[in-house]
Amino acid sequence: MSDNKKKIWIDLDNSPHVPFFSPIKKELERHGYKVTLTARDCFQVCGLADLFNLGYKRIGRHYGKNKILKVFGTLLRSFQLLPIVLKDKPVLAVSHGSRSQLITSSMLRLPNIRIFDYEHSQDLLFIKPTWDIAPEIIANKLNMHRRKPVLKYPGLKEDVYAIEFTPDPEFRSRLGLSDDDIVVTIRPPATEAHYHNPEAEKLFVEVVNFIGSDPDCKMVILPRNEITQKDFIQNTWPKWCETKKIVIPEHVVKGLDLIWASDLVVSGGGTMNREAAALGVPVYSIFRGKIGAIDQDLSDTERLTLIEKVEDVRSKIKLIKRNKSDIFIPRNRKALEQIVDIIIEKVEG
Repeated sequence: MSDNKKKIWIDLDNSPHVPFFSPIKKELERHGYKVTLTARDCFQVCGLADLFNLGYKRIGRHYGKNKILKVFGTLLRSFQLLPIVLKDKPVLAVSHGSRSQLITSSMLRLPNIRIFDYEHSQDLLFIKPTWDIAPEIIANKLNMHRRKPVLKYPGLKEDVYAIEFTPDPEFRSRLGLSDDDIVVTIRPPATEAHYHNPEAEKLFVEVVNFIGSDPDCKMVILPRNEITQKDFIQNTWPKWCETKKIVIPEHVVKGLDLIWASDLVVSGGGTMNREAAALGVPVYSIFRGKIGAIDQDLSDTERLTLIEKVEDVRSKIKLIKRNKSDIFIPRNRKALEQIVDIIIEKVEG
């Protein structure tokens, strides 16, 4: 390509977007494109972006559970993004469901791609992306009813970055965990999300109480925020936190390293569930929103177990050590290639 490289704008709106777009950015740059990153300061997005050594521009923040403030924050961030985009002049915008990017792109008539992997998310009423990309199991389902087809890639979103994963043999020890411990990683439900069901909070409490009663188990819990969830955990189980029965990492950690170091995972959010499935680690979902096609398929193929009521916690979760290998062999190498090919096709088309 010429020195005047075409620019692609990627917006990191939530923490799972950081590992997802890291290999996509590398591949696009390998093909000769320049990639501009913006990041919303919420849910450890910026901390993870620093951990992945991604250069980005910090724009906007999270405005909490209040729906009016959420709408205000989304609109405000859309306008805050304008000067960056006007200066950089990208030819295409790409995100994994960033509403602010979609609004900004619409104002500037900038072609944009929305990638998604949960078909029940709320869409903006009057603004639609130029193109949609989703895992093929979702796209095939939606395309039966859509005039404009959803573009697709094979497997899971998490397969995109799992192919780069190399296990860290020292990860457990850095968290103060021994090889003899049964380590359970727990991700609480997303209480501030629009799809949150309060039943998931009851399941979370039951999970912690159940696992905590086993003398061989230790829990690594990843709160979604410092003010509410972290305080709740420390106030509800103070003794377990003091004795390191419950470990809350002091710094941002890479999710795949933590999952691989675990014997099982219990999560109230889709990304960690699917990361565990991608790595072949036993995983139990306490998500109580509307189940998407991806998680339903993982459940049907026994790569994920759905915990749907309190009684399921003790009857379904198996607290046993798993046989871990020193290497990880990816199941799917095509997802990254297909997504990058689609992005390049839209840039050049």
